[in-house]
Amino acid sequence: MGLLTIYKDNYTDSTVISNRFIDEYMQAANDAQLKIYLYLIRMMSARQDTSIGDIADKFNYTEKDVVRALKYWEKKRLLALDYDDHKNIVGLHMLDSNQPEPAPKPSGSTMAACPSMTAFSGGHLASAPVSASFTDVGQPAKMPDPREKPNYTADELAAFKSDEECARLLFVAEMYLKKPLSPNDMRTILFIMDKLGFSADLTDYLLQYCVDRGKRDLRYIEKVALGWAEKGITTPKQAAALSGKYDKVVYEIMRALGKNNIPTETEAAYIARWRETFGFETDVILTACERTVLATDSHRFEYADGILSRWQKAGVHHKTDIRTLDDSYRKTKNNRPAATNKFNQFKQHDYDFDAIQRALEKEIIVN
Repeated sequence: MGLLTIYKDNYTDSTVISNRFIDEYMQAANDAQLKIYLYLIRMMSARQDTSIGDIADKFNYTEKDVVRALKYWEKKRLLALDYDDHKNIVGLHMLDSNQPEPAPKPSGSTMAACPSMTAFSGGHLASAPVSASFTDVGQPAKMPDPREKPNYTADELAAFKSDEECARLLFVAEMYLKKPLSPNDMRTILFIMDKLGFSADLTDYLLQYCVDRGKRDLRYIEKVALGWAEKGITTPKQAAALSGKYDKVVYEIMRALGKNNIPTETEAAYIARWRETFGFETDVILTACERTVLATDSHRFEYADGILSRWQKAGVHHKTDIRTLDDSYRKTKNNRPAATNKFNQFKQHDYDFDAIQRALEKEIIVN
C-alpha cells in the first residue's frame, strides 16, 4: 500500500468514544467494522505504528476486509479517505462523530502543520510531528451514492478475481447461479462488496437467499442487496432475522401478485389482514390474487383486498365456497327480470304474419 496519513479534528491523549457513536452507530456495524474503527482510534491516540496489513493480521481479516470496513465508515461520515492516482488509500481523516457533517477533506499531498497527524511510511502507520499539516485544503468531497454502480475496468475486474477470497466467492456464485459469470455479473458482485460494503460471508448468504427463492437473475440479487443496505444489514445473522420475519407463504402471495421484493410494511399489513383477521387459507388468497392479476396492472393489493373483503362478508372459508358463491351470482344474474321502459308498456298484439303475407299476394294477383 502507499503512504497513508491519519489525522483527526480534536486530539486527546486517550481513547475516547462519543455517546453518539455508541447510540447511533454501534448497532448497525458488524464486528469487523467496529473492531477496526476502535483500533484506529486506539492506535492514533497512542501514536503507535500500524498498517492495513497489521490490522488484518491482528484480527485475522484479509486486507480487503480492512479496506471494506474503512469504506463503510467513510459512508457513515466518521472518516474520510484519500486516494492516489492508482486508487490506493493514502490517507484517512478521522472525523468528529458529534458533527453532523464531515470537516473539509484535504486534497493534494503537500504536508505542512496539522495537529495529530500520523503517516503511513514504509508500510506502517507512524506518528508525525504535531506541527504537520496540509496547505492545500479543498472542499468536502461529495459522498458517493451507494446505489450508483460504477463502470469497473477490465483491470479492476482482473484484480478482483486475483484476490483469493473474491476468487472463492466467484466460484461459489457460479455454483449457485449454475452458469459461468459474465463480466457484467462480476461487476454486480464487485459493486455489492465494494460499494455496498458487503462482506464475503454476507454476499455468500445473499446469493444463497435469492437462489433458495428461485431467483438467479443478478438484477434481482442486486435489488435485494440494495434493500438490505438501506436497512443497515451488515451480517448474515441480521439478514436472516429480516427475511425470517416472513414465511414462505408471504412470498408466495407476493409472487402471485407479481411482486418479487421483500414486502413493504403496507404490503405485509395487507397479507396479515387476509391471513389473521379474515382467517383465509392460502388457496383462497391465491385465488383472489389470480383474479386480481387478470383484472388490473396497478393497485393490486387494494384490488385483492376488495375481493377478499367481499368474500369474508359472504362467509367464504374454503375454495369450494368461492365456487358456490360464483354459481349463486350467475343464477341471480340470469334470473333478473328484463328492464321495463315506456315502449313495452303498450298493449301487446299477436299478429298472424303468414295470413297477412297470403292476403297481400292475392291482392297483387287480382290487380
